[in-house]
Amino acid sequence: MIEAVLFDLDGTLADTAPDLGGALNRLLIEEGQPALPLEKYRPHTSNGTRGMLAIGFGISPTDPTYANLAKRFLQHYENALCEHTVLFPEIAELLTSLEARGIRWGVVTNKPQRFTLPLLEGLGLRQRCACIVSGDSTPHPKPDPAPLLLACTTAQVRPSHSLYIGDDERDIVAGHAAGMITVAAAWGYLGVDVPIASWQAHAIIHRPDEVLGLLDRA
Repeated sequence: MIEAVLFDLDGTLADTAPDLGGALNRLLIEEGQPALPLEKYRPHTSNGTRGMLAIGFGISPTDPTYANLAKRFLQHYENALCEHTVLFPEIAELLTSLEARGIRWGVVTNKPQRFTLPLLEGLGLRQRCACIVSGDSTPHPKPDPAPLLLACTTAQVRPSHSLYIGDDERDIVAGHAAGMITVAAAWGYLGVDVPIASWQAHAIIHRPDEVLGLLDRA
């Protein structure tokens, strides 16, 4: 019997790529470079600042210019956090269905809390979550299982009776390590390195309403 459904945030629960890409493009323009189209940066969105600066500037955290660019990128993002971000289609209906079934749901993300909480507030979800765990809520973010285990403790549910949905391989790795049922969200950003079929998730779904079918079979 599933007691809780936990979601990754960026690329799983909400389409944050337009606002993250908007922050990147403002930074690119400041640096005298052309803005990038959505299809160019969308697959990298789940990797946060590191992924966006990699696709925008071709740099990693070891580059001497990274810290300054990262600080400015995050400031741009914080200034326009929820202008174009929306829930993915069918997510709102799924959350309502979970609540009607008495199943708790929450968010476990690697996004820092300073962005997670106001974003969920802007989406009208913050007060409905049974738990919200951000990238800095535990000493080690995903793929470490600690954030998922904290979420289960907060929501007062058992990991083995919880389902975690994410759009990045690290979500599945963390879910397995926490002893949870793992679900890969094929509508998400997915990255460019490892195909979704190789993540070894317990299930791959292409639409949020497929979660209800998984619950019926659990």
